[in-house]
Amino acid sequence: MKQVDIKDLSVDDLTEKLQEQKSILAKLKLGHAVSPLENPAQIKQVRRTVARINTELGKRALQA
Repeated sequence: MKQVDIKDLSVDDLTEKLQEQKSILAKLKLGHAVSPLENPAQIKQVRRTVARINTELGKRALQA
C-alpha cells in the first residue's frame, strides 16, 4: 500500500487496515518459521506498510 493511498483513508479505515496488516504479518512470520516462504520479501513489504500506517496515525494524532 502506497503512502498516497494511506493519506486518503479515514482514521477508522486506517485502524482497520493496521489490524489487518498486523495479522497478515503474524501469519507470514509464523509460516516462514515453519517452512520457507516462496517470496520472503512479502514480510518486508507488509512490515513497511504497518510502519506507514502507524506514521500516518501518529501525524493525525499530533494535528488533532
